[in-house]
Amino acid sequence: MTTRVIIVDDQAMVRAGFAALLAAQSDIDVVGEAPDGAQGVELSRRTRPDVVLMDVRMPEMDGLEAARRLLSPPPGVTHRPRVLMLTTFDVDDYVYEALRAGASGFLLKDAPPADLIAAVRVVASGDALLAPSVTRRLIADFTRQRPAARGKPALRLKALTERETEVLTLVARGRSNTEIAETLLLAEQTVKTHVSRVLTKLDLRDRAQAVVFAYESGLVTPGD
Repeated sequence: MTTRVIIVDDQAMVRAGFAALLAAQSDIDVVGEAPDGAQGVELSRRTRPDVVLMDVRMPEMDGLEAARRLLSPPPGVTHRPRVLMLTTFDVDDYVYEALRAGASGFLLKDAPPADLIAAVRVVASGDALLAPSVTRRLIADFTRQRPAARGKPALRLKALTERETEVLTLVARGRSNTEIAETLLLAEQTVKTHVSRVLTKLDLRDRAQAVVFAYESGLVTPGD
């Protein structure tokens, strides 16, 4: 199946380079480009892509606000693409906020071409593009300065079983499904099922949001 992609970046050469690279792949179709967040939102609503490559910093409307509009659309708009943020910095406050808004991950602009292609495929498949080491560093860096948001997030944890809570804790600590399976002495497929149930019960889109939720609810704290 072909993955439909749009590229939103204020630098024309970046858009052209990414478009040429992705369009050369037999399973990826670049269906449009936009120079800022506002036009990116409009283009996405019109072309209904599977994945949006979204620059973080742009004039008119930045990538964070554009991601929010795409991932929390107004009534009557049903299309919600997966959003992959593009950034110059590996740890960026905008990136953290984008993950909270529902973005599926982030990619450095100077990443090798093969990484960009792989990232689009990973995000299109429904996975979050956050390596365990990046997950630990990124989330911990920002939650260290943010007290856990008790109350509603913490109450939502009560919907989980004891095993699901254990799995969520390990996901938040940056463990892969294989590592979680080894720790809890479970089959990897069983871990995948638990992760899926956690996402459904907590109304989270993917692993990235699960990590953010675990920290904000106080289930996991930096330094654990």
